[in-house]
Amino acid sequence: MSTATSTRVGKVTQIIGSTFDAEFAAESLPDIYNALIVDQTVKGVPVKVTGEVQQHLGGGRVRCVALGSTEGMVRGMDVTDTGAPVSVPVGKGTLGRVFNLLGDAIDGRGDVHTEERWPIHRDSPPLESLSSKTELFETGIKVV
Repeated sequence: MSTATSTRVGKVTQIIGSTFDAEFAAESLPDIYNALIVDQTVKGVPVKVTGEVQQHLGGGRVRCVALGSTEGMVRGMDVTDTGAPVSVPVGKGTLGRVFNLLGDAIDGRGDVHTEERWPIHRDSPPLESLSSKTELFETGIKVV
């Protein structure tokens, strides 16, 4: 598996419901959890889908979970490896905001300004850094 961050482009080979397979050159196979982007126009209709690599199938093929609708996707479309996993903004700027699963603000209040973005798949914090005392944990999640 390559860890280079240069743009790697493959082709969609199969679409099954909310999953799709893509084929890359063997030397540029995306890592597990990398985000792949399909962004093309088919018959005048824009198709933009982000997928996450879940499995290496062999022969330069990967299986991805689509993080959106696969409607309009067809075999042979270009798929680009971002070289990184899906990441979301973290920090005070996210409090009170509404996001989709890709970390994009969907509340109509503009872009989110934070210093950091964390991948959605990451190691747990070390046990020593966790607090055992009872305290209020502000998440910004509103319950209706």
